[in-house]
Amino acid sequence: MFDLLTAAGTATAEAPPAWINWLPIVGMVVIFWFLIIRPQMKRQKEHQTKVGGLKKGDQVVTQGGLVGKVIKVDDTYAEIELAKDVRVKAVKNTIADLIEPGTKPAND
Repeated sequence: MFDLLTAAGTATAEAPPAWINWLPIVGMVVIFWFLIIRPQMKRQKEHQTKVGGLKKGDQVVTQGGLVGKVIKVDDTYAEIELAKDVRVKAVKNTIADLIEPGTKPAND
């Protein structure tokens, strides 16, 4: 009878290693990285190169939706002409996009 109880006690399954409990969390972090963080970093890098390459005469759209022509650029600011004799000074990082030459705005 003693042998029967001993055999029953050793037949129970052993607990999995501790690192297996962390696999789902690590998997979620990897998925989060590839689906959200990495593409956002890529878009941010592309935006920085666009803004860094601003020059006089470029057509731009600000994040506020204003469309204008770059008149002057320095390290931090860009002076944008929205209409004749209407100029604004914008922080370069608030410029959302460059309008390619030859592209007409939607409302023209």
